Amino acid sequence: MKFLDLAKVHIRSGGGGAGCVSFRREKFIEFGGPDGGDGGNGGSVWAEAVEGLNTLIDFRYQQHFFAKSGQHGMGSQRTGKTGEDIVLKVPVGTEILDEDQETMIADLTTVGQRVLLARGGNGGWGNLRFKSATNRAPSRANPGQEGVERAIWLRLKLIADAGLLGLPNAGKSTFLAAVSNARPKIADYPFTTLVPNLGVVGIDGKEFVMADIPGLIEGASEGRGLGDTFLGHVERCSVLLHLVDGTSSTIAKDYRTILRELEAYSGALSTKPRITALSKADALDAKTLASRKRSLEKAAGGPVHAVSAVSGQGMQDLLRALRAVIVEGRQGVAPGAEAWRP
Repeated sequence: MKFLDLAKVHIRSGGGGAGCVSFRREKFIEFGGPDGGDGGNGGSVWAEAVEGLNTLIDFRYQQHFFAKSGQHGMGSQRTGKTGEDIVLKVPVGTEILDEDQETMIADLTTVGQRVLLARGGNGGWGNLRFKSATNRAPSRANPGQEGVERAIWLRLKLIADAGLLGLPNAGKSTFLAAVSNARPKIADYPFTTLVPNLGVVGIDGKEFVMADIPGLIEGASEGRGLGDTFLGHVERCSVLLHLVDGTSSTIAKDYRTILRELEAYSGALSTKPRITALSKADALDAKTLASRKRSLEKAAGGPVHAVSAVSGQGMQDLLRALRAVIVEGRQGVAPGAEAWRP
């Protein structure tokens, strides 16, 4: 299934049915009178977060959603049928924005959460409603209220507990594949990851969700490489795992490159709890590993984990550290010493 995290859709609620002008005309009934029924209400347009979806690809093939209008009123005091509602089923974590892409309408973060996007028009009154002591035979009825038409944007931000950050080829996909059931594409060239991936990570009998996004490069905030388009998918994470390629000769520079791109994207994202890890430790001898770890600790201003997704070195301790920050975040307490908050 293809991944799509942004879609524009056009919606319109149904208009209300018109009221009816009608009079009783029955044989052998001496006194007639108005008996026009009301029009039915138009259908509304709703959005609902459902399980089992992790992409907005369905909205690439259908962008228009129009609810049905209410039925007109009829004689014999019969009210028109209400138009059927339309429900847009979206993944959990979908933001609904106005046409300007800035005004937030709703943020659907839990399964079953619903929001009304366009209310159906009210049905018009029939002439029976206008009968009074001074107007025994009204000959007027109201038209139905028109529906609401608007364009909205759907923007998906995946919901994960931990998010992976790093330059291309930092080992993010390899790490995710080693610790979860996810099977991202892995190769020895940059930008093998083109869309975000999710995996369920297990440690000490507990589980949490980890998100891997395409690698960032210097200038991503200006559109270089794949840009920072996918950074929104780690905005909801409790903790960020910053992987730095241990085989790189510019450890500190690589670290600061990602930090600058985070700050350019969002101040809130750059201040999230973050754990730093030196990846591909199995490819380094002990002396080189110690030297580069010290260099990274100096740049990060905090502790650094040396890990290898291939050999498993340091992986369990790193996962426990991530899990601890996630639990602390859920309990609303400050992160522990293992997680450095810049």
